[in-house]
Amino acid sequence: MNFTLNILGTASALPTMKRYPSAQVLDVRGRLFLFDCGEGTQMQMRRMRLSYLNIGTVCLSHLHGDHVFGIFGLLSTMALMGRTSHLDIFAPKDFGKVLKFWKTAFGEGMRFEAEHHVLSADAPETVWESRNAELLAFPLNHRVEAYGFILREKEPMPNVRKDVIEKYGLTIAEIAALKRGEDVVRPAGIDAEPGPENGFMRFSGGPEPLVISCREATYRPYIPRSYAYCSDTAPFPRLHEWVGGVTLLYHEATFPEELSDMAAKTYHSTARQAAECARDAGAGRLLIGHYSSRYPDVSVFLKEAQEIFPDTVLANEGDVIEVPLRKFRI
Repeated sequence: MNFTLNILGTASALPTMKRYPSAQVLDVRGRLFLFDCGEGTQMQMRRMRLSYLNIGTVCLSHLHGDHVFGIFGLLSTMALMGRTSHLDIFAPKDFGKVLKFWKTAFGEGMRFEAEHHVLSADAPETVWESRNAELLAFPLNHRVEAYGFILREKEPMPNVRKDVIEKYGLTIAEIAALKRGEDVVRPAGIDAEPGPENGFMRFSGGPEPLVISCREATYRPYIPRSYAYCSDTAPFPRLHEWVGGVTLLYHEATFPEELSDMAAKTYHSTARQAAECARDAGAGRLLIGHYSSRYPDVSVFLKEAQEIFPDTVLANEGDVIEVPLRKFRI
């Protein structure tokens, strides 16, 4: 079950010879989510062998050019390739004007619907969900309207322990009830051989009812994974609460602490501030990026962040980060 992050671009504002503007693709069980779409996103997807047509959802954090200039080219290529499947685009309200212009100027012959879902949340809010996962959006603290996103797997149905099945001779109906989170209650009486699965009740085999507790009979098969995308933003008190406990946190780190005044002025974060958010959120791992072009060597960002949150890694173009599935041992 894939949960794989592909880093396409890590630059802020100005691209460099080695760094592209912001863009990431998260593969969740085969569905591709594109977070931001800076200039050059198509080329980076080609290099990383990611299919344009497999993108089902686009999440645009805000309408600064380094986060959206690639969307025109991407939509045009999708149309040229004959895409017919629906495309969901989650973006601030003003993106509607951008999408309307593209459709008017370049959308002739387009065979798919690119639907703009307007973001307006003032706290984490579910904006998309499937049977296995959900996408949440929440406001950030930037110079323009901006949003962060969380993509997380839903809690899996519990598995029933094999030793419990054998011990009690559980029927299919009883196993199903336990998987739904219900306790199984067998009334008092003489035990009988299992009958056909047509609703006949099993008896306890004793003078008292037998309760088979869901809590004791089942186990969680794996820990749901989650990813939070926070770019661009200045620090604010509630952010660490909203991304609390995420498996992998991407937090912009445009400047090192020596330019904290510049970060505050432009509503960005330093590497230290990103690390403080990860620490306070209890995140599993911190990924930083959106580096200022002033710094061709970004090791200063890593050193600064790791002093606060040791499990920090740098985002680099071409990185593929697999979030492993952690199974429970029984």
